[in-house]
Amino acid sequence: MNNDLNKINESNIILIFEQAEFDYDVRLDKFLVLNFPDYSRSKLQDLVKNGFVFVNNKQEKNNYILKDEDEIEINFPLVVASPIEKEDIPLNIVYEDSDIIVVNKPSGMVTHPAVGNKHGTLVNALLYHCKDLSGINGEMRAGIVHRLDKDTSGLIVACKNDFAHKNLSEQFAKKMVNKIYHCICYGVIDHNIGVINAPIGRNPILRQQMEVIENGKEAITHFKVIERFRDFTYLEVKLETGRTHQIRVHLAYINHPVLGDPVYGPRKVIGNTGQFLHAKKLGFYHPRTNEYMEFDSDLPLEFQAMLDELGGHMLD
Repeated sequence: MNNDLNKINESNIILIFEQAEFDYDVRLDKFLVLNFPDYSRSKLQDLVKNGFVFVNNKQEKNNYILKDEDEIEINFPLVVASPIEKEDIPLNIVYEDSDIIVVNKPSGMVTHPAVGNKHGTLVNALLYHCKDLSGINGEMRAGIVHRLDKDTSGLIVACKNDFAHKNLSEQFAKKMVNKIYHCICYGVIDHNIGVINAPIGRNPILRQQMEVIENGKEAITHFKVIERFRDFTYLEVKLETGRTHQIRVHLAYINHPVLGDPVYGPRKVIGNTGQFLHAKKLGFYHPRTNEYMEFDSDLPLEFQAMLDELGGHMLD
């Protein structure tokens, strides 16, 4: 393995820390050295400092002491020192002030840059539009407090300063943020409301995929039927927790995967615009004024068109 970090081309490597393998406390940087012995400690520490390493989806310092089952994500950059480009990409801005910006993200847009997706992301667009963005998560995820999958459309809030970022991060951690999605799923769900309470973790073989797994992290999804069609159901979904791919994984777990989901759905995908999953409502307390704010977004045109098409096959 080449010792020049500028030539690394891996992306989104996921490691799980198991305390049972060690009889002492392990720092984050030391753990990286143990797993990537061909790279110098200083190079790996730079990755942590520059926002390329996350523990349980949060940026930690090099001296962070790992805990059992901590999930470490390393996004090796093509060029460590390469700045993220500002790009003049149109944004559907729902709300903006000096602290936060709420955007209705289209399906197909990646939230933040990574290897293979250095351009055209929401962060590239935000860097062009906003004078400042919070730097807590590093330049790669400037301003980003939470994420939406590439093919999930809808509302996402970003922060322009660290004060707002810390406040909103705490609201997410304390489950104070109201997140409501609309989706179309395969099959007809008989009951009008339901709760899926099943832990989610990394697939032990396919590391980019998540699954319901016994030793996973708590994940709770609430759903309500909006409309039933002959072979599909239109749902309102509310997240109590915020695990990676949570809605997609949970609905697949109950054998009603999201329509168009290329990963957790049927092998033959219906539609060519990504999964029919839209973050429709987003509510939180403004980080500076403490005023509760809630935003609603229209369904994308392709989503509404699918509903109109399915409307001819409604169940009585």
